[in-house]
Amino acid sequence: MTPTDTADQIRTQLGQMGHAARAAARLMARANTAAKNRALREIATQMEAQRAQLIEANIRDMQAGRAQGLDAALLDRLELDNTRIDDMIAGLLQVADLPDPVGEIEHLRYRPSGIQVGRMRVPLGVVGIIYESRPNVTIDAASLCLKSGNATILRGGSEALHSNQAIAACIAAGLRASDLPETAVQVVGTSDRAAVGALITMPEYLDVIVPRGGTGLIERVSREASVPVIKHLHGVCHVYIDDRADPQKAFDIALNAKTRRYGVCNAMETLLVAEGIAAEILPRLAAAYESKGVELRGCERTREILPRCLAAVEADWAEEYLAPLLSIRVVADMDAAMAHIARYGSGHTEAIVSEDYSRSRRFLTEVDSSSVMVNASTGFADGFEYGLGAEIGISTDKIHARGPVGLEGLTSRKWIVLGDGHIRQ
Repeated sequence: MTPTDTADQIRTQLGQMGHAARAAARLMARANTAAKNRALREIATQMEAQRAQLIEANIRDMQAGRAQGLDAALLDRLELDNTRIDDMIAGLLQVADLPDPVGEIEHLRYRPSGIQVGRMRVPLGVVGIIYESRPNVTIDAASLCLKSGNATILRGGSEALHSNQAIAACIAAGLRASDLPETAVQVVGTSDRAAVGALITMPEYLDVIVPRGGTGLIERVSREASVPVIKHLHGVCHVYIDDRADPQKAFDIALNAKTRRYGVCNAMETLLVAEGIAAEILPRLAAAYESKGVELRGCERTREILPRCLAAVEADWAEEYLAPLLSIRVVADMDAAMAHIARYGSGHTEAIVSEDYSRSRRFLTEVDSSSVMVNASTGFADGFEYGLGAEIGISTDKIHARGPVGLEGLTSRKWIVLGDGHIRQ
């Protein structure tokens, strides 16, 4: 593909990729665990060997991104340094070490007729992934799709084109060295938006689409796709500090949840604080946030405690800032906090800081989000941290997959029946 290809040419070429992916998916479905693990380790070896080339390609993307005026959050997502390459390599090796879900048989039992009935875990088939900015998604998605026996077509953002192509070369080399089809992982080589429209309307080739990126991308995919979608639209995450919280735990968690990284979907965007502890904890937190350059926007009660805090408007409570901005609301109690989350939350991740066991259990039970935490930072809502090796995305849907989507989320179950000449009477 070239930048001057027409929409029809792009659709034709993506159709060819889809046809190749469908053929590769059949081969991947029967690949044994040893072969898939060997491929993952070979890709890790290639990434280590090509480390300088990966960084060089990323520097080109970073320079172009700065020239285009990308904001700090997007540039942070885009950057590849040695630490992030180390993380990608570690993710590949961790996925290789994870149990292979494919072929697992669950709940096999005898029926009165004498047959045995159970369910077997199988790959989804061909997974299309559309994402922006983060080149590490290329390796995360490839590793999970490979281990779960799927083929995948990856369409990264234009801002990461060189980085993604460099990573794709490592993946292809690893697959070749492992005697698995190179077309099991294909990276779209154009930044033309027509590629998105084509990819999400090819149900004959793709079994599921996973969009990862901004609200505009995900809304478009959700609206136009004729392929099933696994997605989350927003990451409006909350931390609630209960009046029975340990103040030091509350301080550490609320600071980490916001400032560890700003441009990630598991970053806290609204801090809810119980009235009984607000005057004690908020001044200390405000000083820490100010030292890190975080702008605070608060309710009227928050501003009484923090006079320098800006006034929050209604839109702030539902905003995913992905930036050093934080909304703060002082609430009467946990019920008020949960009511706020129910109204403004996106179903992504919420946390309570409390030493009260009963309240914590209620929070876990009643808050309807894909991840709910007690005395822990929302930053832990991540496939790597959950032991999935990596994640293909985080789903706030309630059907098929919810929360970080790892190996099991990329498989389905089919019914199997074992007999010995049985016929139905």
